[in-house]
Amino acid sequence: MKKSNYLKLYLVTDSGLALGRSVESVVHEAVRGGVTVVQLREKEASSRDFYNTALRVKEILRGTGIPLIINDRLDILLAVDADGLHIGQSDLPYEVARRILGPDKIIGLSCDNDEQLLKANQYEDLDYVAVQAYGTQTKAEADHPLGPEGVLRSKQLTRHPLVAIGGIHLENAAAISAAYADGIAVVSEIMSAADPQKAAANLLQEFEKGRK
Repeated sequence: MKKSNYLKLYLVTDSGLALGRSVESVVHEAVRGGVTVVQLREKEASSRDFYNTALRVKEILRGTGIPLIINDRLDILLAVDADGLHIGQSDLPYEVARRILGPDKIIGLSCDNDEQLLKANQYEDLDYVAVQAYGTQTKAEADHPLGPEGVLRSKQLTRHPLVAIGGIHLENAAAISAAYADGIAVVSEIMSAADPQKAAANLLQEFEKGRK
């Protein structure tokens, strides 16, 4: 799983955006549409609910080759034996996570600025970095442009596969892909879609268009 082609269409879940549907039902439809990796991110869920949802999503993904990534919660990953962990700058340190998980689990790291991207280069076994594509910036991020220009800059700075997240939709997915992102991560564009399968298929098509 160390190749980066699984990053192409990266679904990040949010039950609050699912229009009253279960996370599992949206994931099921999104997988049929071409999602290549699923990150379970349920910050408002209790540990028990997060665990149970992770088990159900893992079952949906069984046999598909699509990795299940758990956001932040190392305990949930270990409990369900998910494929990987995604952490941010204020979460468990990367070195600790890798020591606990060993070499075979996927670990992704969010980076908010050039300094964090460059620091992440020292992690030889980091599987990917995630950077902001669109949205608002803090003062600490002001040195780093947004949009395709920012994604390209990030790609030039990092030694790792790169996923762009934030404000990506059907109209700009190809441009982000053309900036050499290894993948596009979306939340509401699929979670809130009336037809998650169609939304996923259209996004994947746009991502591939940007590669041409």
